[in-house]
Amino acid sequence: MPGSEPHIFEFGDFLVDQSKRLLLRAGEPVPLTPKVFDTLLHLVQHSGLLVGKDELIRAVWPDTVVEENNLNQNISTLRRLLGEDRGENRYIVTVPGRGYRFVAAVRSSAELARAPIRTIAVLPFKPLTADHRDEALEMGMADTLIAQLSSSRATIVRPLSSVRKYTSLEQDALAAGRELGVESVLDGSIQSDGSQIRVTVRLTRVADGASLWTGKFDQEFTNVFAVQDTISEKVASALALRLSHDEKKRLTQRYTHNVEAFHCYLKGHYHIGKVTRPAIRKGLEFFQKAIDVDPTYALAYAGVAEAYRRLPITSDVAPKEAFPKAKAAASRALEIDENIADAHLALGFTKLWFDWDWVAAEKEFKVAIDLNPSGGDAHMGYANLLTCVGRHREALAEAQCAVELDPLSLIVNANQAQFLHWARDDDAAWRRVQKTLEIDPDFWVANLALGRLHIQKGEYPDAIIALTKARDFSGANSETVSLIGYAYARAGDRAQADAILGELRSRSNNSHVPPHSIAVIYHGLSDKDQTFQWLEKAYEQRDVRLTFLKTDPKWDSIRSDARFVNLVRRVGLG
Repeated sequence: MPGSEPHIFEFGDFLVDQSKRLLLRAGEPVPLTPKVFDTLLHLVQHSGLLVGKDELIRAVWPDTVVEENNLNQNISTLRRLLGEDRGENRYIVTVPGRGYRFVAAVRSSAELARAPIRTIAVLPFKPLTADHRDEALEMGMADTLIAQLSSSRATIVRPLSSVRKYTSLEQDALAAGRELGVESVLDGSIQSDGSQIRVTVRLTRVADGASLWTGKFDQEFTNVFAVQDTISEKVASALALRLSHDEKKRLTQRYTHNVEAFHCYLKGHYHIGKVTRPAIRKGLEFFQKAIDVDPTYALAYAGVAEAYRRLPITSDVAPKEAFPKAKAAASRALEIDENIADAHLALGFTKLWFDWDWVAAEKEFKVAIDLNPSGGDAHMGYANLLTCVGRHREALAEAQCAVELDPLSLIVNANQAQFLHWARDDDAAWRRVQKTLEIDPDFWVANLALGRLHIQKGEYPDAIIALTKARDFSGANSETVSLIGYAYARAGDRAQADAILGELRSRSNNSHVPPHSIAVIYHGLSDKDQTFQWLEKAYEQRDVRLTFLKTDPKWDSIRSDARFVNLVRRVGLG
């Protein structure tokens, strides 16, 4: 039997924890019977070497006489669980008449301990007691440390969107680290009581659970900045990061010295991450309070810009109302500090979705990536631009980079599915949608993407189910409603399509409804004149979704129409 000394072994996407007798794949447990686990463990412990059948039987069944068929069944089970049931012997190779060889590269805990750590996740901080929660502060503490640690190009830091879900008081930090695919994880607790703040923090190596650094702070709340600086410096030291002069400066850079402004900023950032109109509006209120307290707070202006640029695409706010405000706020942030990545990101989206200036948008996205290479949002923004102009191979490369940096981000995963759809790779788009829905089955953008895929396949009842879910969880975003109408129209149910068309036109009497949404239903009804009439209104209003005209498959049937060709040219995509 294997020795009792704890060991960790990694190969491919798998991790074998000898002490806990666990096999994990991408952080998820793979169920094994005890004898199958022992078979795998012995092979892994002797990776690269020929292990004879008799030796393996003695190791797995030391006190029992068993037939060779028992071993064959274990090997067959292992191959299936490791994904080798299709004949791909990436891990276990049979040496005919002799035994087996584990051929994948294996790293043991000793090797992992010596290896430099290049990836880290900062989990949301937790309260010391469950009845004293301040989620904005808990999430904000993590967000600030993520931003500071991202100053080093030697380390990849998972963005806030990937760690946002790990708020449970019972969350296992190592399990989260494995799920996130990182080598180290920083977690801690935070509690404010009047003017006092108490913070405990722990940096752990994921491979073997070894503690790399721990710290405890009892401070006046006004010293929260000093606490953050100390944590960032200690983590950088524990990870043995070699920082340039500029990186060291950014590691402890403070954008405000005002605690009230800082707290308002944290609350603003917390709310806009929910991607719904009420939450974004609430976030804007907090950002404005932060600016009122500290008019030189560049990050708060960047927050305003990020909030406004999200409103037209998520919340049916008129582009001419939102984007100029986004541009003004981003420009003000960059006047104060030209190195604010979020401000460049917001400008990139503004130039893409409102100015239709593809060259300027590309420049801003590239600057945002350069300033924060660990940020999935900037890569996804750039992928958005590349998709719109038809540079699909580059777009998918950027989208994949975003997913690798931010693997659990709902919007990053859902957007990659949509980019794959627009690149006409619906099989890959389907797999990415399913992956996103595994993370959160109620995420409306993923259900929107799923609805599009069903429409493309002519599966209109399934499309309507997915799009109805998208509508309900988005707060009746007009794009979800219009695609329901489009699906009914394509299915031949004109009465339902007309009813939804009437609903949107009635709604437009009291609030902004993007003309593109109405054009889509007319297009489903094959009413070309009304379709182009509403597309022209969309052009006049700088409708965001006109940027997708060149690549969206639903327009293929009228793509050769002179009016469509002319519209695409005027948008700048022809």
